[in-house]
Amino acid sequence: MSSTETLEGNSQPAPIEDAPAQEGHDHEHEGHDHEHGPVLNPECTRELTLDVPAEEVSKTYSSVTGSFRKYAKIPGFRPGKVPESVIRRRFAADIRKEVIDKLLPVRFNQAIAEAGVRPVGQPQVTELTVEDGQPLHVKAIFEYIPPFSIEGYKDVTVEKPSAEVTREEFEREMAELQESRATIEPVEEDRALVNGDWAQISYAGRIDGETDGEAEPLKGEDTLLEIGGKNTVEAFTTALLGAKPGQELKAEVVYPADYPEAKLAGKTVAYEIQVKGIKKRNVPELNDDFAKELGNYETLAELEDRVREHMDNRKRRDVASETRNRLFAALAERFSFAVPESLVQDQIDTRLERGLRALAAQGMQTEQMRKLDFGRLRTAQREGAIAEVKTSILLDRIADEENIIVSEEELDREVEMAALQTRENIETLRARLTEDGGLARIREQLRREKTANLLYERLPAAG
Repeated sequence: MSSTETLEGNSQPAPIEDAPAQEGHDHEHEGHDHEHGPVLNPECTRELTLDVPAEEVSKTYSSVTGSFRKYAKIPGFRPGKVPESVIRRRFAADIRKEVIDKLLPVRFNQAIAEAGVRPVGQPQVTELTVEDGQPLHVKAIFEYIPPFSIEGYKDVTVEKPSAEVTREEFEREMAELQESRATIEPVEEDRALVNGDWAQISYAGRIDGETDGEAEPLKGEDTLLEIGGKNTVEAFTTALLGAKPGQELKAEVVYPADYPEAKLAGKTVAYEIQVKGIKKRNVPELNDDFAKELGNYETLAELEDRVREHMDNRKRRDVASETRNRLFAALAERFSFAVPESLVQDQIDTRLERGLRALAAQGMQTEQMRKLDFGRLRTAQREGAIAEVKTSILLDRIADEENIIVSEEELDREVEMAALQTRENIETLRARLTEDGGLARIREQLRREKTANLLYERLPAAG
């Protein structure tokens, strides 16, 4: 149920933002229902151990407790005069959390930098001991993108088809445009039905073997059937050919087992048919009048120019998209590397969100969505998510190699477009995107798109 695929994924380092609130060792991690959080890919997982001396822990506890004491409002005590022992009991969990926040993030990021790897996702704390007067001990595991070679990436090519609209494609488009404006009008002359006519009929059918009590009504009034049409059951065409309005006919239809309508599949139905009229489908001529009826065109030539321009743009986009996807697949096959599971899960979330938005736009209600089998849906999205994550990682590596950057002007244009689409004040939107990391993600996505375009433009044109 995924919709249009995009190159997304966040590979930014994530500091330890929170930690378990209990004293001693704790293995819970908020937001996950697994004892140690989501499963990680062991091929790109590192473990990090940090120890902070007891003296520094005590100093930080004292500083944090002093801040709480200065601003705490507790009945029975004047501000700033609450005994330290009361503060420590009353705000034990909050004080502990702030001590962790002050001691760990900087040390974690420093240790990561010294290790020479770039974490992705949120580190998972597997051991944590913090107590005033005791050394702080923490052990965490995190995923990272392992190093791999992209030597020879410029030699990876795929066929780059021509994006030129052929004469046959253009003529087919114009014919479809004609067909879209066709009308069905009554035939006034006294004649019989022939191939290409539309028969206006009423009918009643009985499924062979069903009794009156169990039979579902098979009836239709003023139904239109195209004689010889690809969507018309052949038995109806045979019965109706040569018939005139006012005639009553019988037809027996044997439906194939794979007939789309389940209640008729594999069944034999006896129909009684009454011919009520003959209609003819009239397709307008391609001329200046046709062009004027379609819109702001004075001549057929103007209409054809606009149709050709639209087709050119559409085919260029389609060819570029399909070719780039094949190139991405070829690059992923050429350069093998482990993919962090956290990025895969994030991308599955993204694909599901896109799919759910599409279903909502089609009218599916929230209650219906809640009944979906999300476990099965996540499994179905996994292969596509892995391919998208691999593509993002490869594009980032190639962008580094090519020294591709996104200018402030390019970023500004993208934010302006987003502001127009959301009808939000541009400065308000920029501030929000800056705060939640959205601006960095937009820059990252633009960089990948520039890299993909560069690789596409380098492909040799088909001979």
